[in-house]
Amino acid sequence: MGLKEKRFTKTFQEEQFPQLQKAIIEAAGFDVTFNIAWDTLFEDRFLHLYSDSYPKIYFLPIIEAFKAITADEMGKEALAESLKEIHITNTKDHHNPANGFSFSNGVLTLDHSPIMNADDVESRVKVLTTVLENNL
Repeated sequence: MGLKEKRFTKTFQEEQFPQLQKAIIEAAGFDVTFNIAWDTLFEDRFLHLYSDSYPKIYFLPIIEAFKAITADEMGKEALAESLKEIHITNTKDHHNPANGFSFSNGVLTLDHSPIMNADDVESRVKVLTTVLENNL
């Protein structure tokens, strides 16, 4: 990760991430640990798009899926008992969330390209909700 990426990451972490993190914690109903492999979330030619694509690809789907899961007491309890950490990374440039989203041993993993299909938030919400419902 070069200087441009480091600057962008620092700015995102200071300006956008706190609000997104707060919304995720609110939706979950408890404090959640994040493990974000920031250095994997870059392709140099797309740096100018990340402030828009990161929320759409990683954070908004989590918020909406958590809202769906915690709509009742059973879902709130299941999520609180099972979820230990959210891991965000990009190891294989998945653009299909069905291939990149998983939940195992208390870790929700979003392994997705930081740019591909950014505007298709709804499909990521559906896949993530299904992954959680099937594993909680």
